[in-house]
Parts: sequence; C-alpha cells; structure tokens
Amino acid sequence: MPSKPTRIDLTRHKTGTRCQRLFSLLTDCIYAIIIFVNIVVDTDVWVAGVRGSGHANRVLRLCLEGRFVPLMGAALLAEYEDLLGRESIWRKARLTAAEREGLLEIFLSICQWTRIYYAWRPNLGDEADNHLMELAVAGQADYLVTRNVRDLRGGELKFPHISVVTPTQLLKEQE
Repeated sequence: MPSKPTRIDLTRHKTGTRCQRLFSLLTDCIYAIIIFVNIVVDTDVWVAGVRGSGHANRVLRLCLEGRFVPLMGAALLAEYEDLLGRESIWRKARLTAAEREGLLEIFLSICQWTRIYYAWRPNLGDEADNHLMELAVAGQADYLVTRNVRDLRGGELKFPHISVVTPTQLLKEQE
C-alpha cells in the first residue's frame, strides 16, 4: 500500500519560520528590482509599429505587455490622431482604419498622461519635435524612441538623463 504524502505545516516547525522569513525576504527583493522604464514613442515609431515593422512593432508590444510605460501629452496625442487620418500612410497596412483607431485607444489606455507645465524649448532642428523632448523631461522619461535620432539629439539644451534611441537600440539596451 503506497504511503500517504504527509503535509508539513511550516508554521509549526523551527525551520518553517526561517523559510517563511526567507520567502518574505525573497519576494520583497523581487518587488524591489521591478523598475518601470518610461519612454516617449515618437509618431514615426508608432506608425512603423502599427504597420508591423520589426523592432518598432516589438517596442509597441512591450509597452502593451507593461515592460515600458509610454508617456503621452496633448501635442503628441494630436500628432497620433492626425496620422490616423492620413490614408496615404496606411495604404499597405494590414489593419483597417477601425482597427488602427482601436489599437490607438488600447495604447492610450496604458500611457501615462503627462502635463507639460514648463516649455523647455531645446531648439531642435525641427521645431515641431521640441514637444517630444519637453514631454520626456516632464515625464522623467528614460528614453525617447524615434527613428529620427539625428534631429532629436541636436538641440541646444541637453538632457543627459534622457537617451534618444532607435527602437533597435532600445531593445538592445533593455535585453
């Protein structure tokens, strides 16, 4: 006759208390090392990601999985919405207009809304990109993810705590 498995109540054994403390310590450590990575996703990365382009698509997927926290501001949201209306961009896209709008709504639901109270005006080569760096500063972003790195790194004001990277560079740094 097979022996019945015995259930050990850890709270009644001397080693049980140590195990519970160790487990508690271990779980506390696990929670302590979870770090949120705040990023600003430029519109060119978002469009490429929605169209299914390699690394940009993976960045969006990691945002949706909670690995990155995308920051969103009023000016960037206006750009995203403007892009949804440009049919020329989406001619070869796999998603319909309704599906793209739904994806934007899902993406927005995980974004951290960030208000910009101070205009830094980093004087980038393209004036229309200044709001991206201002959003990154206001939201304490770790990364500004763009496919247009050259223009966004060339400002007069430097913010050394914000890395301007391509989707490929972000994925390599975060592996």
